[in-house]
Amino acid sequence: MYVWSKRLVFALLGGFVLMLGVFLVEGAGGETSELKMHTTRWIILNYIGLVLWVFVWMIDQARVRGRNVWVWLVPFLLAPLPTLMALILFLQRPMKA
Repeated sequence: MYVWSKRLVFALLGGFVLMLGVFLVEGAGGETSELKMHTTRWIILNYIGLVLWVFVWMIDQARVRGRNVWVWLVPFLLAPLPTLMALILFLQRPMKA
């Protein structure tokens, strides 16, 4: 848990925002997708499973440290990766005795 540095997290968050911008600009066209429907459904299903698995891990990590994870639910649903990185930084702060 303590292997994350703030510099690394900010670089990853910056990369995420940059990639999101590129995908929004590139995907703005009106053409139809070349992916087949079942491929898209499998990708979505796997993504949902991964998001659920990561949130269960977040619950476990917050419970071990005596923190409330439920305040992170809405941001996690909107942007899972940046919220996960922010939670990791939040949990790294020293606990007050």
